[in-house]
Amino acid sequence: MIHRRLTLILLVLALMLSACAPSPEVAPAAPTGAPTQAAEAEAMPATEVIATEAPAAEAPAAEAPVADAMETMGDASQPAADAGADAPVAAAVPVPAWQTIALTDAVTGDEFTVADFAGKTIFVEPFATWCSNCRRQLGTVDGLRAQSGDDVVFLALSVETNVGNEALANYAAQTGYGLTFAAMPPEMLQLLVDAYGQSITNPPATPHFVIAPDGTSSELFTGFQSAADIQAIFAAAGG
Repeated sequence: MIHRRLTLILLVLALMLSACAPSPEVAPAAPTGAPTQAAEAEAMPATEVIATEAPAAEAPAAEAPVADAMETMGDASQPAADAGADAPVAAAVPVPAWQTIALTDAVTGDEFTVADFAGKTIFVEPFATWCSNCRRQLGTVDGLRAQSGDDVVFLALSVETNVGNEALANYAAQTGYGLTFAAMPPEMLQLLVDAYGQSITNPPATPHFVIAPDGTSSELFTGFQSAADIQAIFAAAGG
C-alpha cells in the first residue's frame, strides 16, 4: 500500500512539473503568399519561352496552303498534258511503191519519180502514142496545164513498155504538148493494175487519176473530160 501511494505521488509531481515548464517556441510559419509569388516568378519565364517558341512550332502549318496550291497547279496542268498526248495525230499516207520507181523524162532526159512531186497536185494519164482518144484528151489536159501554176504537175505515162524515149520525144514535138512524157517499166504498170484495175491498161478508155497534195489518190476516171471536169477533180483533191 505504501509503495503504491508513493508511486502515485511521484506521478502527480511529474505531471505538475511538466505543466509548469515553458512552452517551446514555434518558428513562425512563412507567409503563404511568398512561395506562390516565387513559384509564379519562376513559372513566368517558362510561360514566356513557350509563348515565344509557339509560332516557330506552327510554321509548317503556314506552309501547307503553298504546298496545296502547288499540288493543285500540278493537277490542273495534268489534264492539259494528257489532252495533248491523247490528241489525234494525222497519220502520213504511205507512198505506194509504184511512185518510187525511176522514170525518164523523154524530152529532157532527166530522171525522176512520181514521189518527187509530193505536196503538189499530180494529174496522171496512162496513154499510148497510137491512141487517137488519148491525143484528144491530152490536148484538153495540156490546155489546162498552161493555165495552172507550178503546184500542179501533169504526167503522160505510156503503157507501151517497149517504147523508147526518142519515140515519146517525137510524139511530144508533133503534138506540141508541154506535158511530162515518160514510158512506164513493166513492174510499174503491174503495180498500177494492182491498184486501179485492168482498165488502166486500156488507153482508148482515156484512164486518168489525180494524186492530192496530201498523197491520197482519187478513183480512176475513164472517158473524155472537159477542163472544168478536171478542175473539179483538182478542187476535190485540194489542189
